[in-house]
Amino acid sequence: MTVLVRSGVGPLCAVARAAIPSIWRGKYFSSGNEPAENNPVTPMLRHLMYKIKSTGPITVAEYMKEVLTNPAKGYYVYRDMLGEQGDFITSPEISQIFGELLGIWFISEWMATGKSTAFQLVELGPGRGTLVGDILRVFTQLGSVLKNCDISVHLVEVSQKLSEIQALTLTEEKVPLERNAGSPVYMKGVTKSGIPISWYRHLHDVPKGYSFYLAHEFFDVLPVHKFQKTPQGWREVFIDIDPQVSDKLRFVLAPSATPAEAFIQHDETRDHVEVCPDAGVIIEELSQRIALTGGAALVADYGHDGTKTDTFRGFCGHKLHDVLIAPGTADLTADVDFSYLRRMAQGKVASLGPIKQHTFLKNMGIDVRLKVLLDKSNEPSVRQQLLQGYDMLINPKKMGERFNFFALLPHERLEGGRHQRNAHDNLQRTSYIAKYQSIK
Repeated sequence: MTVLVRSGVGPLCAVARAAIPSIWRGKYFSSGNEPAENNPVTPMLRHLMYKIKSTGPITVAEYMKEVLTNPAKGYYVYRDMLGEQGDFITSPEISQIFGELLGIWFISEWMATGKSTAFQLVELGPGRGTLVGDILRVFTQLGSVLKNCDISVHLVEVSQKLSEIQALTLTEEKVPLERNAGSPVYMKGVTKSGIPISWYRHLHDVPKGYSFYLAHEFFDVLPVHKFQKTPQGWREVFIDIDPQVSDKLRFVLAPSATPAEAFIQHDETRDHVEVCPDAGVIIEELSQRIALTGGAALVADYGHDGTKTDTFRGFCGHKLHDVLIAPGTADLTADVDFSYLRRMAQGKVASLGPIKQHTFLKNMGIDVRLKVLLDKSNEPSVRQQLLQGYDMLINPKKMGERFNFFALLPHERLEGGRHQRNAHDNLQRTSYIAKYQSIK
């Protein structure tokens, strides 16, 4: 696989991205059955074994939290896991068009709600900063539309490594970054287009106010509790040390009910479910903020509407990886349950979707934007990259149907209060903004 650098001239020229399809985090894998010789004893494994020996088996949620965000050994804390040299690739790394269309969506919502004199763009888990960079490029090009609006960028990021990469991607080198590790706002700067930008570790530290929130492949890495239906009722899945192999972990069932069972619906018909309390807390926070101060939230992730069962899996080096093998060296993820996100909005705001990625992008004018970029490019390699990226994003057999879009909007944004009945149509009714797709 090759990765081409950005090329061309002008703020919205074609941006070449990863040429190909490294694996995206979209398939199930969690066997736990690899031979012991393929299970290296990592620092994280030692830490987890000590923890289990001290306090007993741990939940899958606790396992995910430790493996991914442990301050000393967490997978996300000190590494760049994206791109060719990482473990997976995301839509913004594949094509600039993805981020541009999301930028257009936010501008269209800002226009539809009265063109506030200021708004915050808040991204949860910004990766390398590629996505927000593409969005800001659209904001710059549409400066005449946004000229009377004060914009600020707020990034929620727990990874020290990724926050440094984001700063390199987004900020003006001539303006030194302000750093304060002990502060809720641990880094501040100015973007290349002159917009104030700040970094936080938690959403609740981001100032409240009229805001547009973005969560792209964020909810899928939040810790999940797993449950199996048994003749005795629901039993939570735990992780324990394998008694047959001292340096190996295994899944076990709790002998009795556990507190997290309260998150399972009383009328649940599946025999295996995954619940994510952290996702519920964040959706509640977003809903309260939007209801109070306005704005919108856009969630883009792979997931389901309350239909799937066991989706917990790992990724390492663009390959599926056993979740219990060499913890700390691979990404862990589980499909987002959008029906749960909708319940947790609790009617404070309108929840729209989920709809498939190919539907959302088509309605946002991806075909028009692709044609503009192809017409502007004379280099065969760039044209090929654009077409490959388009196919990866839209093709139903690739990301097109695997990924979904889900939005939270104030009730007053929707006509006549018919937000639940017309939710699906309203999320798609955005193609009018396609007139902006002819930007040079």
